[in-house]
This record gives sequence, C-alpha cells and structure tokens, in this order.
Amino acid sequence: MAGPDIQLITPESADDWHETRLVLRDYAASLEVDLCFQGFEEELADLPSTYAPPGGLMLLAIVDGAVAGSGAFRPLPDADYPNACEMKRLFVRPAFRRFGLGRLLAQSLIDRATEAGYSSMLLDTLDDMEAARGLYESLGFVEVPPFYFNPIPGAHYLKVDLGAFRPSYFG
Repeated sequence: MAGPDIQLITPESADDWHETRLVLRDYAASLEVDLCFQGFEEELADLPSTYAPPGGLMLLAIVDGAVAGSGAFRPLPDADYPNACEMKRLFVRPAFRRFGLGRLLAQSLIDRATEAGYSSMLLDTLDDMEAARGLYESLGFVEVPPFYFNPIPGAHYLKVDLGAFRPSYFG
C-alpha cells in the first residue's frame, strides 16, 4: 500500500496565500497565547512580506491535496548574529502529525536557508512544546541568549550554524 502524497510548495497564487493564512491562524490558535507582541495580524495582512524571496521563504506541506502544515524563515537583522535568518511558523495540523512533516519542513527550511547564503538560523519556542524542542535539538539547534523580547514565560531561544554538519531527514 502506497503512503500519502506529500509535497512541500511555496505559495504563489491568491488561493495559496489564502490557505497560508488559514493554516497560520490554526497555528496561532494552537499556541493558546496572544501573538500580538509579534504583530501577527499585520504579518498575515502583509504576506508574503518578510517571507518573500530572496531573503525569506514560506513553505506549505500538502498531504493528498490538503494543506497539512507550514514553515517559514525570514531575515533576522541582528548585530549579534550577522547573516542570520529566523525560522517562523513551523506548524503541522493535528490530523497530519503522523507523517514526520515537522521534521521534513524544518530540514527543508534549513537546507533552503543554507542555499540562500545564511550562516545561521535562530528560532524561539515555548516550554510546553517538548516535541518541537526535541526536533530542533536533533537538527543541531542549541540554546542561546534571547535575541528579541518575548513576554511569554518559558520562552527558549535556539540557534543552528548552517555551515555545520546537521543530521538529514533522509539519512
């Protein structure tokens, strides 16, 4: 029996961006925290904005024709981390969490950020996201000091050097 048809796409059409907004709203709802401190509503209204190539990227995971998840990166203008990008909005809808899509999206974002010439990727995550933190650790991310203000208790800040060896999803 064949497995599901899994694709990673970059949104291009108006319909793709509509679907992107829907999955990002699901992402925000899953957090049970208010993302207003990140300008989340403005981000949705202005898509693709900072996620536009060549400095950024938005990916949608499609499983058997349905939008199953998302992930993105954008430039991170920070003097402490020159030539860095930030991974954002990595999310897999609950019905699709058995296919390894989180790892596939994260590894693809790392690979594409490396191809785009970034030297490091940073992200933030929360205490209660244990599975995500385990995934990031398996991909070579390590804890770093905060690189921006996050008012949510239990925020973790992580970084991976993109030139360094990283385990591959496929190997």
